[in-house]
Amino acid sequence: MITVVIPTIGRATLPATLAAVGPGLPVIVVDDRKGAPAPLGLPDRVRVVRSGGRGPAAARNAGWRAADTPWVVFLDDDVLPRPGWAEALWKDLVDLPDDVGGSQGRVVVPLPAGRPPTDAERNTAGLAGALWVTADMAYRRAALEASRGFDERFPRAYREDADLALRMTRAGWRLVRGGRVTEHPVRADGFWASVRFQRGNADDALMRRLHGPAWRAAIGGAPGRLRTHAATTAAGLAALLLTTAAPPVLAWRRPVWRRSHVSARPLGPAPAARVVPVPAVVAGGVWAVLTAEFAWRRIAPGPRNPAEVLRMAVTSVLIPPVAVAYRLRGEWKVRR
Repeated sequence: MITVVIPTIGRATLPATLAAVGPGLPVIVVDDRKGAPAPLGLPDRVRVVRSGGRGPAAARNAGWRAADTPWVVFLDDDVLPRPGWAEALWKDLVDLPDDVGGSQGRVVVPLPAGRPPTDAERNTAGLAGALWVTADMAYRRAALEASRGFDERFPRAYREDADLALRMTRAGWRLVRGGRVTEHPVRADGFWASVRFQRGNADDALMRRLHGPAWRAAIGGAPGRLRTHAATTAAGLAALLLTTAAPPVLAWRRPVWRRSHVSARPLGPAPAARVVPVPAVVAGGVWAVLTAEFAWRRIAPGPRNPAEVLRMAVTSVLIPPVAVAYRLRGEWKVRR
């Protein structure tokens, strides 16, 4: 009745995910590594399908198309289904009406005790309230076939799940929540993770193109900061351009007294002397205020230790222009 599909790029967490699923369900692991990598070394009961490194949307499509059961449940390769998950999954699906196309598991994110969560931990914790995330999402095969599966124009693990859910609901399928529970641990993605995540702004451009300006509200998402990031970036660029375009200031030698007469002659322009124009000062002030507000918004709810404050300060300077650049790239791509 049910096949579990897990796309992977070979994370070390995959064996733990498979062990948590248990041996009672057929499992297809979709190897989405590029080239000709070494075998994953998985148990014999696990079927492996290759998808050629085309991204999670294409990998999930390869997985459900290789399955032959009425239901397919998608898991990420870094989640841990809680004990009893397979039985709870069966109960979630067995008596669903024919118009229900999908069932979402309950995702929980363990956070550290004794201190506020970091920015990265809070971002991952957002999965607990997100709609239709493929960390644990079961779809009826008939609904996948009718919807043609995931849109492979989404190259990352971002928005491809929301896009499919919107297309299904607009086609008349209902999506419901189940009772099974899956844990999604917080990964250590490194100092620059929040900057790398701005690539998702390009996928937001595709979502707007496909589903209109109200797409974010349709998936229960909070308003984004793109407009504020655009204002921050514009202010920073204006301050930089106005300052560099300002003419240099000429410096003159002071008069030199020689007995009964004064001798004065120009020294010539000072090489680095430059007056910053008032508009550049104003633009720079706007940039500083917006950047400080963004950084504090990320720092305030966190642990505020030196490492977290440094990471938030540095990345808060970079995120606005990077986000805007990716959004512009995405808009250009969807309009080609």
